[in-house]
Amino acid sequence: MQTREQHAGRQPQQKLIASAGMSDREIPTPLLQRLVEALERLAPPPAADTGLDDADAFVWHAEQARLQPVAKVNRVDLGLLHGIDRQRAVLFENTRRFARGLPANNALLWGARGTGKSSLVKAVHARINEETPRALVLVEVHREDLASLPRLLARLRGETRRCLLFCDDLSFDGGDASYKSLKAVLEGGIEGRPDTVLFYATSNRRHLMPREMIENERSTAINPAESVEEKVSLSDRFGLWLGFHGLDQEAYVGIVEGYARHYRLALPAEMLRAEAIGWARERGARSGRVAWQYIQDLAGRLGQPLG
Repeated sequence: MQTREQHAGRQPQQKLIASAGMSDREIPTPLLQRLVEALERLAPPPAADTGLDDADAFVWHAEQARLQPVAKVNRVDLGLLHGIDRQRAVLFENTRRFARGLPANNALLWGARGTGKSSLVKAVHARINEETPRALVLVEVHREDLASLPRLLARLRGETRRCLLFCDDLSFDGGDASYKSLKAVLEGGIEGRPDTVLFYATSNRRHLMPREMIENERSTAINPAESVEEKVSLSDRFGLWLGFHGLDQEAYVGIVEGYARHYRLALPAEMLRAEAIGWARERGARSGRVAWQYIQDLAGRLGQPLG
């Protein structure tokens, strides 16, 4: 017996068939074939798969299982990233070793928002390829597509170019089980992670989980220690941890001054300093992101493009 919804859904189709003077059992096969062909012509063509030789940066689209090339990466020059000198040196050296085929660690860049974590990853990738053209491919993986990582690894297995997988703003909440797919990248299953693949992630959380989630796991698990350990230990699978913290005033002003010199923004030094400090005070934060936002405002007021 049909439900009311099923009957309602068939009404437009039945009216169309009735207008042609036929029942749905009397539709000729050739007519059905033409209808199918017409619908296929209306549908967009399937996206062609892209090889790693087509670009130096890609975005992974899990639904179509394809890599979309990125012609121009949104990034800043490595030399403009001030206030994170130690993190910059460590990540650059780790990445350069990987690009040269030497052992290197997966990296977790954690800390406050706007402190240059994702900017550093993209800037390091660019500098490596400036030193050795086409040495390294950057593949961005969206947080919601982590469950598809095993498919991406299978796609990259056998590739000769070295690939840096990058996930920005990584964290896990509630019953999210996609962290299990991430383990396949960090440590590998039976096949292991390809030697040509490394994983970098940024996060505001050192352990990738909020405290309330850890406490909830402890209170509901049969063996609380083991349940929590499985998820918290995910961070331990990153061989390299780099912490990013809030800037003091002098470091923040130094970033602003570095941008101003690079883009040749003509403003007296004392005025630049005063304006930059006031800009940060109004936003209640000092960070590389806030410094860049001030520089954009300044360049706009001076009528000078950035680029």
